[in-house]
Amino acid sequence: MRLLFIILILLVAGLFVAGLTVGPADTGFTEALAALVNGGDGPLPLVMREIRLPRALLAVMVGAGLGLSGAALQGYLRNPLAEPGLIGVSNAAALGAVVVIHAGLVASGTLALPFAALGGALIGVFLVLALAGAQGGSLTLILAGIAISALAGALTSLVLNLSPNPFAASEIVFWMMGSLADRSIVHVGLLLPFVLVGGAMILSLARGLDALTLGEDAAETMGYSLTRLRLVLVIGVAAIVGGATAVAGAIGFVGLVVPHILRPFVGAQPSRLLWASALGGAVMLQMADILVRVILPERDLKLGVVTAIVGAPLFLHLIVKTRRESGGGLA
Repeated sequence: MRLLFIILILLVAGLFVAGLTVGPADTGFTEALAALVNGGDGPLPLVMREIRLPRALLAVMVGAGLGLSGAALQGYLRNPLAEPGLIGVSNAAALGAVVVIHAGLVASGTLALPFAALGGALIGVFLVLALAGAQGGSLTLILAGIAISALAGALTSLVLNLSPNPFAASEIVFWMMGSLADRSIVHVGLLLPFVLVGGAMILSLARGLDALTLGEDAAETMGYSLTRLRLVLVIGVAAIVGGATAVAGAIGFVGLVVPHILRPFVGAQPSRLLWASALGGAVMLQMADILVRVILPERDLKLGVVTAIVGAPLFLHLIVKTRRESGGGLA
């Protein structure tokens, strides 16, 4: 267990340094880090501090947040197929951003798009909580999330269909693919409080999620309020996913695949899986962002495309492996 965390921490640190030094600018490792630390005149310090550093920080924050959110939802719902988009917040955030792009308000300010996405996420989580009700169970939460997600997805498709010109439609599609390119330290400052607050809320539920592995009745007998646990969980996940979608667009599979991979190494204990998935999510997204810059440096390959290409086959392999180990075979 301890070895796993040491490995993950070293991977996060190593990939962070690699993310700072990999890019289209033809610079050496030592030269790039010196420009970041010492600053100075010329384009390289500007590139390092204004482009690569924010991108590397966002990769860690978004990846860790999505991994943590996925592990929390899987622990609460006791379903390894649960993922952050299940409660509909990511689709609602995407809808808010798409409406702003459609209306041509993106040019009004750097933060117009992320603030619109955050607004969409806020509306989405309120609707989910209202539909689920104060006393609703996990099934009610899932159904409410699916309903809001489907509605937001349908409205996003409608906005895309009604786009005034192909350029607006293209911008909407590319944004929905997810990317960390062209982000600044302003986006880091915007996302940071959402990740910190949402992460703290989720981590505070660690023991409650452990108790839930024994069943809802057992958890309540042990003194845990399932209503409070669900409310804190949904708000925490919504804060992280809404903030991540606001600054990076829609990025899938991180919150689904990472907890599934790491679960066998932590003894399937939700409290341990939370921390492991946060580190694992940061590792996965950093690796994907580096691949984006290495595979097609001359093209704007989208981050969400890479995570889907890598995550989907890996997740299918894990499903097949699980079925074989359980003796279910393949149909």
